Amino acid sequence: MGMAVGGGKGGPKSDINITPYIDILLVLLIIFMVITPFTPHGLEVRIPEKLPDNVTQDVLSHFTGIVVTIKSDGSILVNKDPVNMESLGQRLLSIYSTRSDKTLFVRGDKDAFYGDVAKVIDIAKGAGVEEIGLMTEFENQ
Repeated sequence: MGMAVGGGKGGPKSDINITPYIDILLVLLIIFMVITPFTPHGLEVRIPEKLPDNVTQDVLSHFTGIVVTIKSDGSILVNKDPVNMESLGQRLLSIYSTRSDKTLFVRGDKDAFYGDVAKVIDIAKGAGVEEIGLMTEFENQ
């Protein structure tokens, strides 16, 4: 390999050495590849679906699931029994410790704070709930 020295026609030459830039680029690429798997994930919940037309009120009255309702004033009900946010985890832990079906349904009023709903879901996951479904108000057609 030859090296150009400034003794030829046209005077001195200056070339940019891009090797340090390539090194920096590779280091940044490795950093982003390592950091990417640690990005946080959101809450995994089931999206509400419309009930089929053939579902009768008799079927709905035999529903045995656990429903946590969050009212617009911040009060919480577990299947119509009032409970506060501090004792919700212990209550859900006692309910789900004996159940094989670890599914919980969360119903929030339309004026309830999203933060309260997310906190209830987080407490439920800590109490051993495996599946969480969101419930909406039933719309008459």
